[in-house]
Amino acid sequence: MTTTAGALLAIPAPDLDYGLLMPFILVFAGACLGILVEALVPRALRRSVQLVLTVLTLGAAFTVNALNWAAGRVAVAAEGSLAVDGPTAFMWALLLVLGLVSILTFGERAVGSAFAAQAATVPGTQAEREAVEARVEHTEVFPLALFALSGMMMFPASNDLLAMFVGLEVLSLPLYLLCGLARRRRLLSQEAALKYFLLGALSSAIFLYGVALLYGYAGSFELSAIDAALSLGTGSTGLLLAGMGLVAIGLLFKFGAVPFHSWTPDVYAGAPTPVTGFMAACTKIAAIGALLRVFYVGLGADRWDWQPLMSIVAVATMALGSLLAITQTDVKRMLAYSSIAHAGFIMTAFVGASQAANGAPAGSLTSVSSILFYLVAYGAATIGAFAVVTMVRDSSGEATLLSSWAGLGRRSPLTAAVFALFLLSFAGIPLTSGFIGKWAVFAAAWTGGARWLVVVAVVISVVAAFFYIRVVVLMFFTDAEPGRPDGSGVLVGRPQAVTLLAVGVAVVATVALGVFPGPLLDLAQQAGEFIR
Repeated sequence: MTTTAGALLAIPAPDLDYGLLMPFILVFAGACLGILVEALVPRALRRSVQLVLTVLTLGAAFTVNALNWAAGRVAVAAEGSLAVDGPTAFMWALLLVLGLVSILTFGERAVGSAFAAQAATVPGTQAEREAVEARVEHTEVFPLALFALSGMMMFPASNDLLAMFVGLEVLSLPLYLLCGLARRRRLLSQEAALKYFLLGALSSAIFLYGVALLYGYAGSFELSAIDAALSLGTGSTGLLLAGMGLVAIGLLFKFGAVPFHSWTPDVYAGAPTPVTGFMAACTKIAAIGALLRVFYVGLGADRWDWQPLMSIVAVATMALGSLLAITQTDVKRMLAYSSIAHAGFIMTAFVGASQAANGAPAGSLTSVSSILFYLVAYGAATIGAFAVVTMVRDSSGEATLLSSWAGLGRRSPLTAAVFALFLLSFAGIPLTSGFIGKWAVFAAAWTGGARWLVVVAVVISVVAAFFYIRVVVLMFFTDAEPGRPDGSGVLVGRPQAVTLLAVGVAVVATVALGVFPGPLLDLAQQAGEFIR
């Protein structure tokens, strides 16, 4: 009798494929170790130790991910919560590489640290001045970035909506903190962090409400179960449409799509510039990955309902981002609106839904593979552009006013040429990675039947090229600013090797993928489609 009762009370251990999940586990463990470094390592050594720990953590995670992908290991792991498939492995690799390159810029000190000496001190007080004079540094930014990166890895890999919500919060909360840690213009930075937190919390609540409604429709949080319920058509259509709309709002907010974009310019302008580059590149990868998985895996059978609305969102995102970027007088705000426009270009391929399951011709670019390539091109150029912004400075810190960049091509031709390269890639000029990226997403959308959307996107791309070319003309063909009231000018600082390495990687990727895109396009094709 006792044996029978014990057998009834036995709880089976969960089946976790630790080898398959090891890249995610390593990043999260590295973040936890970073917290211990803050507690145990002397302050003078923390920055160096944190940098080494971050590089080793991301390098080890990338190696394990590459080995798993090469071995063809794909599965729905963690009791059905995480799907590690080809697109997941590609996005994990991309997040690890771009995350490492952008986090390297966190360690820049030669041209001045981007981070506040003490975040708890009131801006402009004696306590803040004393902390700056004592060269107190915030090295907590490294584990915070790793925590955010672990959430970004979990977000697009989630196979059920509750796990996706956990990933959303894990990536968001550290970013809220990082946005408020700028050394210069502290009040603007804290305002940006507060806006991001309030709007982010609202979008998370909306997302969770949508998850509850989809659970009411399908009786499960798993995307495959939602797809099965759609195929049977047994649930309430009202619950389905309401849940789908609310979940879309939560995902589109993180993606920076119109009309959920209003946080982007303020947060990008107020956050420390290295954090802005990290967010602009990596958060977009995680958000579009989650958007693709939810709507292709869970809601793919209902695409006739969501495709028209998403088409309108794509057009509005491209148009508003491009038009408002023309009116900007601040470099960081211009790049923020540029990121909104690029979100719209990515959504053209998403709306097209070109997949083998939907009748796409064999060997053609699918929506998933074209978006994966676009993310590489956009992410590399974005991190490089924001790294260059940290180098152009005046007596008050970073010179982000566009008027300050006038004549930069004469004073520092190499820096101006590098920034111009990134701008030309954003504009989609041939022989840059941006041109191949736009061609790929437009080709996938065309194959998927969204031909009118491709025509609109091409027209808007021409409009968007204007504000990129305008900055190039400003740097090379406009006289330098005559001076400031205090007699100071705008100079290009000499950064440390970490920043130069980030810029160098971005330049190589932008040029190489523009001239020889074939290998990466093939790799993106090999990533295949999402599994259920």
